[in-house]
Amino acid sequence: MIDERRKDLIARYLAAYNAFDIEAMLAQLDPAVRFENFSGGQLTAETSGIDAFRALAEQSKGMFSEREQRVTDLALDGDTVVADIAWRGRLAADVPDGPPAGTLLEMTGRSEFNFGAGGITKIVDRS
Repeated sequence: MIDERRKDLIARYLAAYNAFDIEAMLAQLDPAVRFENFSGGQLTAETSGIDAFRALAEQSKGMFSEREQRVTDLALDGDTVVADIAWRGRLAADVPDGPPAGTLLEMTGRSEFNFGAGGITKIVDRS
């Protein structure tokens, strides 16, 4: 069973992500947070520490005019909470050799969360 503290941290983190509120996102994280993003099985981004996470969050914030992560299922796998995610985002700018600004992107994936006394200690996003 997933305890309420972990569910609450995930809910607050995702609400802040959806609202582009980086400070509120960071408030849910341990200062030594580790982040990894995998797309198609390939590692596409990683950070260690809250300052590096902030820099990546600031960079990605400008890519979308709107975005939403919605949890479709939560499960416990050992010490890791696994969230199945439905994600959508609208591009704020043209992607070179890709879709133009205004394009709505949608995908499913999963996010894996680990926790410590200081908040979320690790996030692994997979799509």
